[in-house]
Amino acid sequence: MIILDFEKPIFELDSKIKELKNLNTGDLSIIEDVKRLENKRKKLLRRIYQELTPWQKVQVARHQERPHTTDYINALIDDFIPLAGDRLFGNDLAITAGIGKFRGVSVAIIGHEKGSDTEDRIKHNFGMPHPEGYRKACRVMDIADKFRLPLLTFVDTAGAYPGVGAEERGQAEAIARCIDRSLRFKNPIIATIIGEGGSGGAVALAVANAVLMLEHSVYSVISPEGCASILYRNPEKASEAADMLKLTAQDLIKFKMIDEIVEEPLGGAHRDPASIIKLVGDKLKAALFNLSNVSNITSHRVEKFLNLCRNYN
Repeated sequence: MIILDFEKPIFELDSKIKELKNLNTGDLSIIEDVKRLENKRKKLLRRIYQELTPWQKVQVARHQERPHTTDYINALIDDFIPLAGDRLFGNDLAITAGIGKFRGVSVAIIGHEKGSDTEDRIKHNFGMPHPEGYRKACRVMDIADKFRLPLLTFVDTAGAYPGVGAEERGQAEAIARCIDRSLRFKNPIIATIIGEGGSGGAVALAVANAVLMLEHSVYSVISPEGCASILYRNPEKASEAADMLKLTAQDLIKFKMIDEIVEEPLGGAHRDPASIIKLVGDKLKAALFNLSNVSNITSHRVEKFLNLCRNYN
């Protein structure tokens, strides 16, 4: 497992526990030492994760072993049929989309995909979509509306890809059109921020009737590094920028930018992927049930976001 800087005391305890277990002598004193160290490790892990700074939460949200969109799809969606391409330019692998069954209910799924290892991350462009990715998302929404399917989205991106080619092909227009299409969608949309929610690239998939956010994920108008580069002319001040951005789930629930925080396993989602995926599945099921009682789901979504603007004017 990749060890973050603030987790080094945990790593040291893990090494001691492993060393004692490898002795395997059956000595009762060693067994007691192992139990004592394991209890100490659990308490230390809980304390560290209860006191995470915003910058440390950014690091946890970016952890490579954190479950990605494809992990949620593989575990929660039956009979998944992937849909590719925008029918205009190409197929952007930074966006995974398709249709399938979630606990017996037919749904459409759209999510950012970062990839699991270096080769895979390059293949998926580190989860940063080009315009064709957002246009693919719009195409899937059209299909979902046609067949009256609710939409589940999974947000995990540092932001839309900022390259020249993306700008030439209309990145801003593609994001705006995706947001507009989400607002006009006739069925329930539930968005889950599973890692990073960066800039308009995240908002394009997060205009939803219900927005869930994992406990140690982040959601912000810009990355801390980008903010530090603009405000301080120094990206190394990213930790200071993270403090000001109010990007944690705990901050955003107060501002009503999200609807619910999904508690992660002790030590973060990367330590127990199966547990967090199951919990997210339970939360999605509950959200779908609650939204089934809403008479006009499109108006509900539009009013939700208009109210955010009204509350800050």
